[in-house]
Amino acid sequence: MIDFGFSEEQLALRDLARELFERESPPSRLRQLFTQDEPRDDKVWRTMAEAGLLGITVPERHGGLGGDDVDLALVLEEAGRAALPEPFLETVALAAPLLADFGTDAQLDEWLSRIASGEAIATVQPGGAPFVVDADIADLVIVEREGELHAVPADRIRSSRVESADRARRLFEVEADLDASTRMNGGANEARIRGAVAVAGVLNGIAANLLDMSLDHVKSRTQFDRPVGSFQAVKHKLANVDVMVESSRASAWYAAYALTTRSPDLERAASVAKAGAAEAEHLANMEALQCHGGIGFTWEHDLHFWLKRGLALEPAYGSAAEHRARLGRTVVTE
Repeated sequence: MIDFGFSEEQLALRDLARELFERESPPSRLRQLFTQDEPRDDKVWRTMAEAGLLGITVPERHGGLGGDDVDLALVLEEAGRAALPEPFLETVALAAPLLADFGTDAQLDEWLSRIASGEAIATVQPGGAPFVVDADIADLVIVEREGELHAVPADRIRSSRVESADRARRLFEVEADLDASTRMNGGANEARIRGAVAVAGVLNGIAANLLDMSLDHVKSRTQFDRPVGSFQAVKHKLANVDVMVESSRASAWYAAYALTTRSPDLERAASVAKAGAAEAEHLANMEALQCHGGIGFTWEHDLHFWLKRGLALEPAYGSAAEHRARLGRTVVTE
């Protein structure tokens, strides 16, 4: 039997991340970034480094905490709860462990300690992904080309920004100059699995925050001299969201455990986690908009930051439909 309880240290890391993200990146900052064309400053990134969050998945010999994907799971949820605009997922959940597992000795020595200290930002472009998050400020971009991963320094990357609905999450088309020195020792399939598990965690955090915002609104909004939340139809909507989110979180936690332990059912667990998280977030997204009524459509209300981030991440590393099709093929072949 597997004990899914988190340790006191993991819960403390979650609390640290929540407090830091709420303090350093409130909705007012997201609003500013939506209207800002130039790259954001690195104040929040440096604060995250000082707190040790950027070194969670970096081995201790390279200056990190030497943690694993279970240690990271709750922190990814907090990044989703805050709609954190920094490339925390790309750097800490993907680039750092991919380098640690598949980087050459030269790549390990060059990048891991700099990632842990906050000196370097890393981002990724797995196979099939059209755009790269924060390519303009990244010191390293891990790209997949012809089934191989390459760790490409910024001076060998050319990028151009593309418009996105979530303007706090900056997207770029990139061209990369590759050679033998940039090639990593495998890891392309691992990148896709890691991406699915990590995005599932962030989507669960987004969904949980959408649910919390909806609950707060229906408790304070009145209709016919009663709180909107007292109506049975509204209760049913949010109860359904709560059930889906809690189930999805458990699936993502198990996928993180499977990734840490290299469980034989890892790929299946990753697909279950990503499909469940995308569907839970989608339901939370729709019901939050409904429960907020007309105000949910407005620029002035903060809700749209989470609505847009969730919709942007739903198809990342495979949509729910793609992962369910993959699970179906697995069942048939077995």
